[in-house]
Amino acid sequence: MVPWVVVDGSGEPIEAVSDFLKDLLANGNSSASCRSYAYDLLRWFRFLAAIDVGWQRVQRVDVRDFVLWLRTARNPARDRRRPDAPAPGTVNPRTGKAYLRAEYAPATINHALSVLAAFYDHHLETGQGPVVSPVPSRSRGRARPHAHHNPLEPFRPHRRAALRQKQPERQPRAVPDEVLDDLFAQLGCNRDRALFHMFLTSGACAAERLGMRVSDARPGDGRIFVQTKGLNGIKQACPASPEAFEWLALYLGELAALGHRPGPGDPLWWTRRRPLRPLSYTALRALLGRINDTIGADVTVHDLRHTLCLRLVADPNITLVDAQQVMRHANITTTGLYLRPRPDEVIAKVHEHYTRPRPKPRPLDGWDYDPDDLADVFGRQPDGCPPWPRRASARQPSRPRCPHRTAALGHRTSDAVAGA
Repeated sequence: MVPWVVVDGSGEPIEAVSDFLKDLLANGNSSASCRSYAYDLLRWFRFLAAIDVGWQRVQRVDVRDFVLWLRTARNPARDRRRPDAPAPGTVNPRTGKAYLRAEYAPATINHALSVLAAFYDHHLETGQGPVVSPVPSRSRGRARPHAHHNPLEPFRPHRRAALRQKQPERQPRAVPDEVLDDLFAQLGCNRDRALFHMFLTSGACAAERLGMRVSDARPGDGRIFVQTKGLNGIKQACPASPEAFEWLALYLGELAALGHRPGPGDPLWWTRRRPLRPLSYTALRALLGRINDTIGADVTVHDLRHTLCLRLVADPNITLVDAQQVMRHANITTTGLYLRPRPDEVIAKVHEHYTRPRPKPRPLDGWDYDPDDLADVFGRQPDGCPPWPRRASARQPSRPRCPHRTAALGHRTSDAVAGA
């Protein structure tokens, strides 16, 4: 049984979508991935109902019109903004991060095309769909980009496939320290303090953190265990700071004072109001939204994950492989993206360059020999003799020679001639 079902206008499940989601779930994908694919297919079938075309008779021109509609249509998820919310696309002055745009993002369009390509490829193999997939492949050829590449040869520039959108290069979003101080100052209970300290020190995602059980917290080992999305229920260990475990102990004490003592297999995070329920992601977003309104920021839970990775990479005692292990990145190249300088750091260095005083020009008084070099060639002078003469220049007249130096030079010259 699939965890998510897409229904048509009459409320009946769409069998083509249900069959595809069953195959997706059987291949080891999580229910969260099925939910994401189901929403993309729901948007696609609504578009087909508007243009009155069956999903088996779709042509490439219909996919092109779908992409054009996504580029100009308004994302209904943005309609949840309050009337006094900042304008879409503007930049927050405290964090330097832009608010979400009112339209569909290029990454959303590309993800929708990937879902449609997988949907039609599945039905192309089963024989239920069209003979040719109407969605262009991910590259100009049918093969995966850079497949079977010889590592001794340079990579060729990858050409973007048809209908795929240009995506801007995303920079890691680190939360400034002063914003973090204001955020933690607004936390009003030990549960929130323990929760956000673990977000900042473990690098776990929101769904992983909220899905923790009481037995997943190991204060003695300094670690916690979270269930990742792509490992079929396998839990992985993550580090956590001692301060986070201190707040966690205070939170569990308050929970016991309320008469609720969860067992080892019960959820770890609970609401504060009765009846007590496991804390949901919606409640967490509402909590963070109220704090952002108070401090004038737009911090998200995922920004704390970026902040941790940037701090780990900046630590000289932690290697890039260690940071990859903490963040649980599948490829080291993903962790390597955090090695790039952040825009605020580059701007600060450029401003320092502008405000740095110009060095004073050195006067051009001619050139002379280094006294140490002259001493190596001619030897050290006896006490009471002036130092070796410097090279005469246009601004420094030559001085008369010392008699002791003249005798020494004549003695060395005679010895050289005798030896010759």
